[in-house]
This record gives sequence, C-alpha cells and structure tokens, in this order.
Amino acid sequence: MINRFLNYVEIRTKITSLFAFLMTLAYLFYKDQPVSWNVTFIFFASMFLFDLTTTAINNYIDTKTNAQVLQFKRSIALAIILVLLGISTALGLYLVYLTDLLVLILGGLCFLCGIFYTYGPVPISRQPLGEVLSGIFYGLLIPFILLYINMPAGTYINLDIRLETISITLHILPILTVLLLSVAPVCTTANIMLANNICDLESDIAVKRHTLPYYLGNKALPLFAGIYYCTYLATMVMVAFKIVSPIMLLSLLTIVIVQKNIRKFFQVQEKSKTFILSIKNYVIIMTANTLLMFISGFFS
Repeated sequence: MINRFLNYVEIRTKITSLFAFLMTLAYLFYKDQPVSWNVTFIFFASMFLFDLTTTAINNYIDTKTNAQVLQFKRSIALAIILVLLGISTALGLYLVYLTDLLVLILGGLCFLCGIFYTYGPVPISRQPLGEVLSGIFYGLLIPFILLYINMPAGTYINLDIRLETISITLHILPILTVLLLSVAPVCTTANIMLANNICDLESDIAVKRHTLPYYLGNKALPLFAGIYYCTYLATMVMVAFKIVSPIMLLSLLTIVIVQKNIRKFFQVQEKSKTFILSIKNYVIIMTANTLLMFISGFFS
C-alpha cells in the first residue's frame, strides 16, 4: 500500500522542491539569519504535500489518455488527491495567518499553477510553458517565500492594502539577490522538464501536446546546454558582487561532469537511457551549491 502510494506521487522526483528548500536554508545560515522554525516547518509541509498533490493530479489525468495504469482504483486515487490537497491548503492558510497576505498571493499562484498544469481545457503541460513555469515555481518561489518568512519584515517587499489603495514597495537590490540565488534551481529544474519533453517529442506530437521542443526543433539541444552554463555565470556574478562567499567558486568544478552528461544527451535523447542525465546534473549542481553555501557559513 505504501509503495503504491509512493509510486503514485512519484516520491523520487521530489528533489526539485527539497533541494531548493535546503539551498535557501544554507543561504540563511551563511547570512547568519535566525530561522523561524515554526513557520519554516509549516511552509515545508504545505509545499511538499502540494508537490505530491500536483504529481498525483498529473498521473490521475494522464492515465485517461495513455496506456499507463493507476496504482489505485480511480475513486481511491481521487480521494488521495483531495486529502493531500485539503491538508496542504489548510497548512498554507495557517502559514498565511502566521505571516501576511503576500504569502497568500504567492502561495495561491503556486496552487493555481500546480492544479492547471495538467487540468483544464488547455493544460500547461501541453504548452511551451512547462519549462519556464516549473523553473519559476520550484526554483524561484520556494526560495523567495522561505526567505520572505524568515528575513526581517520589509527586506524584500512592503505590501499595504487598504480600502482605498494598494501600495507595493519593492526593494530592488535584495530582490536581485534572490533572483541570482535562484538561477541554479530555476535552470536545473527547467532542464529536467526540457529533457523530458525532448525525449517525449514524438509521443507528445501524437497526442497533440505541443511542448517547447516542438517549436524549437534542433535548437532545443543548444538551449539545454546553455541553461546549465547560466548557473555557473550566476555564481560568478554573485561572488563578484559579494553576495556569496568566494568559496562558492569551487562549484564551477562541477562543470566537468555536467559537460560530460550534456555531450551524452546530445548523442542520444531517449527517455529510458539519457533522461536521467538531467536529474544527475540537477543533483550535482544543487548539491555542490548547497554544501558550499553551508560551508561558507562557517567562515563568514
């Protein structure tokens, strides 16, 4: 029963939310910023459970049109989705109660994107937006929300909502810092989706799923490589502007392994053989960034 549930929610794919979370905790440690463990745990639980929910929705809907079989009867599978969605929503609303309306807005965007990824008349998964949105929601919004609920109030955004006016003040430099910090999780997450869609291109066309590789054609492979190079460029920029420690430059050494995996993917794009390379590159880059950020904290 447990194994079927874990397969249904594809627990092995949850590294994208977990690593983005851990990397941000490492950055808070590096900045010597105290962590509010109460709200952080609630955010993690809500985020993780909703990640499981979106995967379950994806599998529930996709099995209507492909040859795959659900791990449970459809009624039980739907009940699991509703339970996961209910718990994650309740935790999210409790987090809003402990924080503010901006968390509600950002969390609401995450919920909408997750649900409509495979649901609705024109699901996101059937459009050339999957890579961009998965990168943003996993790689940017998770770090931003975690930083927002732990950094001093007003560090990034001041939101003032009244009956007559709505006032938003953005603090540019702190927000730019978050954007640069999020380049690695955004890019590596997007590339998992891109590699998946490249490998599935022919089968996707057969079911009228026009993903980004459908429009890019042969240009999808250079994009796949270029996205990885952006992560290294972002690290160098952050070190140059003293956003992170020079210790982070050691992460550039991972390009040797990453480039080797890129070349292998260029040779063969098959789901069973080379899709795993995008996940390996994700783990390599994110593990290096997270560990080196933690280590930087001991020397800051």
